[in-house]
Amino acid sequence: MSDRPQLPIVAIVGRPNVGKSTLFNRILGRRKAVVLDTPGVTRDRNYGVAEWCGRSFFLVDTGGYDTAETTRLTLLVREQCRLAMDEADAIVFVVDVQQTDSPVDRDVAELLRRIGKPVLLAVNKCDTPPHEHGAAEFYRLGLEHLFPVAAEHGRGVAELLDSLIAVLPEGEAQPPSPSDVTRLAVVGRQNVGKSTLVNCLLGAPRVIVDETPGTTRDSIDTPFERGGRRYVLVDTAGIRRRGKIERGVEKLSVTSAIVSLERCDVALIVLDGGGALVEQDAHIAGYAFEAGRACILLVNKWDLVEKDNSTTIRYTNTIRQSFKFLSFAPILFVSAKTGQHVARIFDTIEGLLPQFRAQIETAELNKALEEFLERHSPPTRSGRTLRVKYVTQTATAPPTFTLFANDPKLMHFSYERYLVNRFRERFGLTQVPIRVRLRQK
Repeated sequence: MSDRPQLPIVAIVGRPNVGKSTLFNRILGRRKAVVLDTPGVTRDRNYGVAEWCGRSFFLVDTGGYDTAETTRLTLLVREQCRLAMDEADAIVFVVDVQQTDSPVDRDVAELLRRIGKPVLLAVNKCDTPPHEHGAAEFYRLGLEHLFPVAAEHGRGVAELLDSLIAVLPEGEAQPPSPSDVTRLAVVGRQNVGKSTLVNCLLGAPRVIVDETPGTTRDSIDTPFERGGRRYVLVDTAGIRRRGKIERGVEKLSVTSAIVSLERCDVALIVLDGGGALVEQDAHIAGYAFEAGRACILLVNKWDLVEKDNSTTIRYTNTIRQSFKFLSFAPILFVSAKTGQHVARIFDTIEGLLPQFRAQIETAELNKALEEFLERHSPPTRSGRTLRVKYVTQTATAPPTFTLFANDPKLMHFSYERYLVNRFRERFGLTQVPIRVRLRQK
């Protein structure tokens, strides 16, 4: 049992329609990315946790380099590769064996050779031995590690993965202690004041602040210390509504923001107190919830709001109504511009971390479970009653409890919610997410 490890990141890059998403799905072992025989299908960020030979890593599927944008091609490719370099520990560069002389491939290869990180060249669509022989033509790109693959059928993918995990850095072998680094990810839609908040927290102009939406393109990591505790603060790109995310630089920026959520301990979700909540605010908060992060909802620009005695209560009720899935998350009203109440953020973080990293003895859990089951009997479906036999904590950050039952399919979501709420009350886990897993006894 450990806090969430820092998994290495692998980015898949290449031109449109060379099979990046197909390879992405093949490595993950499931159909996660949309795959169509049309260039540029991947517009939103797409990532997943892959595993090979006992090693886990984040796999990121990126959009294709659109050759139609010829006037911006060099800049676009350079910017994408720079962002990939910032986040990735290794890159899989995908090309099409049937297109051996693409100027775009040459441009990408030239940039990738300079990044100083492992690059594996996957020559895709090698469905037959003659195609595999043709893959040797791509050695002209100057990349040492070349692998003929057929992503659609899985041919050659195992050899690619064997070499990939050999070049990836090892993950954290030991769980971090409370005295180790706490990672904070600042997320929110565009122009809500994320960069201003980062500068306020750090007490220095670390990131560029501009009223133009989208100023922050990549995720910027800043280590610092406060009160004897070490932190890393990540200012991420603003996340736009799905379907509004542009291909190219912005798409990879959003990928960076999502991966930052996966790798952080606490997500600082910034809302615009000067405007109304929108659907995208809940959408972004959903990313943090799905990642299982401890969350703090920060209503920024509070200095711009005209207030009376009930203003804070009204805002709180509106937020709770809009973010029912984050009912446990603390809400703070701050002004990054003036510094109002910003210091409370760290006090709140220190209150969350012991809960987020809590470890509860199995005997205590099962004693509590027995009481919960007696208080409210498990549901019955089709004449069969759910019988929960045993519970144990299988992970921290967030606290994760595995229940062993006669048939997990008999668990109703309302009864699962009941158990989660009881575990919260009993063990003081009132401000962090809890995960409940079911396994058949």
